[in-house]
Amino acid sequence: MVDASDVLPSGDVLALLDADPQGWAFARAVRVGGEIVDFRLEYLNDAGARYLGRARGELVGRTYRELWPETVNDDTLPLYRGVVVTREAVTRTVYYDRPSVSGHFELWVGPSGDGFAARFVDLRTVTLGPQSTGGTRLYEVLDAAFDGFTLLRAVRDADGVVRDFVCEYVNAPGAALTGRDVEETIGRRWSELAAPGGAAHGLLERWKDVAETGRPWREQLRYEHIGQVWEIGAAPAGADAVAVSFRDVSAFVGQQERLEQAVAAARRAAGRNAALQAVTSALVAASTTADVYAAIGAVLRPSAGGQGLAVLLRRDDELVLRYHAGYEPLVVERLQAVPLRHLYPATTVARTGRPRFLSTLREFVAAQAGDPAPMPSGGRQAWAFLPLAAGGDVLGTLVIGYGTPHEFDDDERANLAVFAGVCAQAMQRALLFEAKLSIAGELQRALLPADLPQVNGLRHAARYLPWTHGADVGGDWYDVIPLGEDVVAVVIGDVVGHNATAAAVMGQVRNALRAYAAERHSPSVVMQRVNRLLLDLQPDAVATCCYLELHLAEGTATAVLAGHPPPVMRAGTTADTLVLRAGPPLGVAAEIAYSETTFLVPGGANLLLYTDGLVEDRRYHLDDGLADLRKAVQAAPSADPRDMLEYVLTAGVGPQPRTDDVAVVCLAVDASAVLPESPTAQRRFRGDAVSASAARRFAADVLGAWGEHRLADDTLLLLDEVITNAIQHTVGAVVVRLELRPARLRVTVADRSERLPNPRRAGADSENGRGLLIVASVAAAWGTEAIPAGGKEVWFEVARTP
Repeated sequence: MVDASDVLPSGDVLALLDADPQGWAFARAVRVGGEIVDFRLEYLNDAGARYLGRARGELVGRTYRELWPETVNDDTLPLYRGVVVTREAVTRTVYYDRPSVSGHFELWVGPSGDGFAARFVDLRTVTLGPQSTGGTRLYEVLDAAFDGFTLLRAVRDADGVVRDFVCEYVNAPGAALTGRDVEETIGRRWSELAAPGGAAHGLLERWKDVAETGRPWREQLRYEHIGQVWEIGAAPAGADAVAVSFRDVSAFVGQQERLEQAVAAARRAAGRNAALQAVTSALVAASTTADVYAAIGAVLRPSAGGQGLAVLLRRDDELVLRYHAGYEPLVVERLQAVPLRHLYPATTVARTGRPRFLSTLREFVAAQAGDPAPMPSGGRQAWAFLPLAAGGDVLGTLVIGYGTPHEFDDDERANLAVFAGVCAQAMQRALLFEAKLSIAGELQRALLPADLPQVNGLRHAARYLPWTHGADVGGDWYDVIPLGEDVVAVVIGDVVGHNATAAAVMGQVRNALRAYAAERHSPSVVMQRVNRLLLDLQPDAVATCCYLELHLAEGTATAVLAGHPPPVMRAGTTADTLVLRAGPPLGVAAEIAYSETTFLVPGGANLLLYTDGLVEDRRYHLDDGLADLRKAVQAAPSADPRDMLEYVLTAGVGPQPRTDDVAVVCLAVDASAVLPESPTAQRRFRGDAVSASAARRFAADVLGAWGEHRLADDTLLLLDEVITNAIQHTVGAVVVRLELRPARLRVTVADRSERLPNPRRAGADSENGRGLLIVASVAAAWGTEAIPAGGKEVWFEVARTP
């Protein structure tokens, strides 16, 4: 017998592991006749006991079959046995929801003596934190945002009444509301942060009302005693959480007030009134820099009476030309980039923030005296150089040129300053809007695959069409996941909502689905595990999904739907919506068994996967949208995925104009794909109780697709007996293979056990033991074969009737 000293490391190492926040365990192999049949737990640290939800004393010294009997049939024990035998470490992700253990674990298992060492962590405790990829991206975006952001978790008393909130996240602008830095704010109660006289004081009741009623709140609050104005908004963020955004708008409000005063004074000047109103109206409606430039050119230039106009904005240590009108090409070329050290008057205005008025060409020349490369006048005789100042920053200089000498009186100078102030305010709003839009776009692009992998025998193309505006982010996603030679998974989905939370959930679902698919779970199991994970991470989130597993060498595919519209397939000259077994959306309920559908995908076929925004909204019925889509796919002149997508998206499919984001993936199976002489179809099943029914559905689908309905009754009866026998008497996954030969259908069930089936005569009162006798009686032939790499195959044949 091998004792624990062959498995455990030194006492110093164990002391380090005792303090590790990750779970650690060491187990020793239990052998019978030299073969590993179980493992005994020899060591477990405190973190591991917390993750497993039981005391160390209840676990150490007992075998895995005693502690977790479910591991016998879920590949866990074979995994550990493989590590000990091969001496190679492995990593895997598992999800358990059982009486003996519950959690979503990431495992590293490596050999240790005559046993193994395992490091594990419950992903539910880290997925939403900055340690995860999706969390890091989201927090980076929030940290770079212009607005302050805080996530507060409600603290309730024994009666369930909200009494306080704990700050779970805050970015740097958000911490400014409390007068502290980020480190001093996170983890503290709001009642501790809201010091009397501070901006945060008096807001606790607002947060309580949002948490209790579920109604969002937004208001601009003025704090006279500290001379600040804050725009604050709060909205519910799931159960017992409130998301708060705020911004110090003191400078903006002050500028607005000063602008209103200036506008009022300007309106008193009868000769300037109409012009100022026209400029203000045009710029208030502008939301982008292009809109601002268009308004400046169309309204400001004629209102100011200038014959030339240029907008120069600061960039590092130079002024860059962003807009011009009425200037000659030579002047435009020179204004493209002007160093701030140049003596051109626009640079002085940008540095000092003070306007400058030149009434004659002589003054213009004198202003640049001594500069080795003075700026040409371009036929102008007078200039107004006006600072574009907003929020205490000088964005650049607005230059207005006049074709004749021009004297600027006090009223005109004041009026031009007002013009420039209005332009600067509009410019700043437009720049902030475009910056937020850029952040939203970067987040969306970060969560969608940058490039889809190339797959032999399959061409693909994908498009994402955002409908949302500003800093909103959609929850549509897609992915292509190679799973091995000639096998690829294609997935598309949609998280309900258009905000950062929806985008974060989308990233979590996509990453979890990719991880489960890479472990080669069947499509239905992938969907079930993602559903449970979503309920654990975001109980209020709902998502739809279509998961498609293509077996290119067989010409088959298996699909699972979770509340998602079915794909459309074009084969030959016709296009049809696939008829698939459908399940509810992800996140609706935990105990959902998703069902698969297997169908044929002939060479040269196209498959189109899409989100519902393409075919329906509240105004447009789904049936009408699907009819549009089938018609467009069938009429597409080219089978190339890119060309077909372009045609479908411009063919008027679904609601017009669109009111939702759209994601579309188009697949094209090579027409030259060489299929085996005898049609085959093979799938892998987990080896648990539900695998028998899943295998029967797979076989029934394949036989129906092959047109062999007459073989279904006998085949499904025999398959049920053989796969049930494999599940009951072996450990691990089973593989079912169907091969349609000229005279017979051959069905093979393979497993990892080398124990051969032993037909025996059952007693009159026995409830089992007759399975192989049924196989021998009904099958045209049957037998068993050993697999050279380990395990066995049990096969049977059913005669094909003419």
